[in-house]
Amino acid sequence: MLPFQFKVDIIEELEKILPSYQLTVPSFVIRELEGIKKTAKGKDKLAASIALKMVSSPQIKITEYPLKRGEKVDDALLRISKVLCTNDRELKKRARSKGITVVYLRQKRYMAVEGHSS
Repeated sequence: MLPFQFKVDIIEELEKILPSYQLTVPSFVIRELEGIKKTAKGKDKLAASIALKMVSSPQIKITEYPLKRGEKVDDALLRISKVLCTNDRELKKRARSKGITVVYLRQKRYMAVEGHSS
C-alpha cells in the first residue's frame, strides 16, 4: 500500500524496471485489503480503498488462488509468486531466500527490483 501513500505510479514504474510482466493480484489479497478497509483507520484505510479501486484496472488481473487450510497470506504469496511486490522486510527476505524476484518502493519515490535476471 506504500506506493499509494507516496503517490508512486506502480504501472509506470514497473514498465521502467521489468521488460515484460502481467500484474496479477491473488483473490486472497483482495480479501485482505477488504478486511483492512473495514477495520483500519486513517492512511491505511485510505490506501486499502485506493488499492481496491486500482485492481479494477484492465492492466491488472485478479486470479483465484485459494489459501491452503491454515495458510497465512504471506506464505501463500511465497508459494505462488515468481515476482513479488512488497515493502515488508521479512517477506522480502523470505522471498529472496526462495529465489523470488522482489519489486519494492525505494526512497519513497520509485520502484526497484532485486533478483531479476533478464
